[in-house]
Amino acid sequence: MSRPTPVAHGRYAPPVPSRELTVDSSDGARLHVEVHGPESAPPVVLSHGWTCSTAFWAAQIRDLATDHRVIAYDQRGHGRSPASPACTTQALADDLEAVLARTLAPGEKALFVGHSMGGMTVMAAAARPRFRDHAAAVLLCSTGSSRLVAEARVVPMRAGRVRTWITGRILGSSAPLGPVTPAAKRILKYATMGAGSAPHMVEACARIVHACPRTVRRAWAGVLEALDLDHGVRELHAPTAVVHGASDRLTPPVHARALVAALPRCVGLTELHGVGHMSPIEAPDLVTGRIRELVTTYVTGDTPDTPGTADTRDTPDSAGTADVPNDTERRSTPAQIKEGA
Repeated sequence: MSRPTPVAHGRYAPPVPSRELTVDSSDGARLHVEVHGPESAPPVVLSHGWTCSTAFWAAQIRDLATDHRVIAYDQRGHGRSPASPACTTQALADDLEAVLARTLAPGEKALFVGHSMGGMTVMAAAARPRFRDHAAAVLLCSTGSSRLVAEARVVPMRAGRVRTWITGRILGSSAPLGPVTPAAKRILKYATMGAGSAPHMVEACARIVHACPRTVRRAWAGVLEALDLDHGVRELHAPTAVVHGASDRLTPPVHARALVAALPRCVGLTELHGVGHMSPIEAPDLVTGRIRELVTTYVTGDTPDTPGTADTRDTPDSAGTADVPNDTERRSTPAQIKEGA
């Protein structure tokens, strides 16, 4: 059975990269890497999540590549990166370092953006010298550092051992996802997206997720079930912003709050109401806007770094929002679901 391909038209159709390369990780695993945009532009490194691929970032790449150098890669076993028997958080960090060695000049500063398992990749690499050498700032989207299965709300039951066991069996199932049918899209939308997500968003997500080989999906599910990267969060000393969907069932808001409390230098918490786990696809303009802000502030240095100063440019109704500890901000903005050009 052939695997689904990404959508061919619209903002979620993967753009053609300026160049492509294959990077060998420390254990020989081969990684597909894409570079988009001008070589002299400020760099943004995108790391996608479990069962996704570089196609997941299509909307961000289309916007950012006009004036940024966007580096995106397929995690091992995902997209066009071949599967590898080594599925560990150590391997995630090794792979990110290998990509950086081939795409960034020594000491060149970049913004790192990680969604879900991509955020965990950044946490796993947080203490690595090469990562620290390049990290001007970080954006963590819809992610967590531990207790992923225990906190997940995919199964509509009270929290406890039974729900945790059932959730683990579902996420780690070896059953094929099959073709992208209306029923499959309804299931995917329930588990990973907000109720108001537009059909074209669900279609784009389903095509990406269903393309992930089931053996790869199951192998990485085991890693996520046992995940403990709390130490990595404490090692993440670069200015770090957090974005999460208030309706996220896979990594509920409790994870975002834990990250905010543990990060040494959290510079913002953005809560997206009506948005689920697939925040870069469900709220593409808001996520891309946050990326641009962080690049301007921490990579190009066009805006002074003033930690502790609340920034409410995306919060027309921010009056009365709760204070967030550790010099962070809370942005409560409705999800934008209209497809752009």
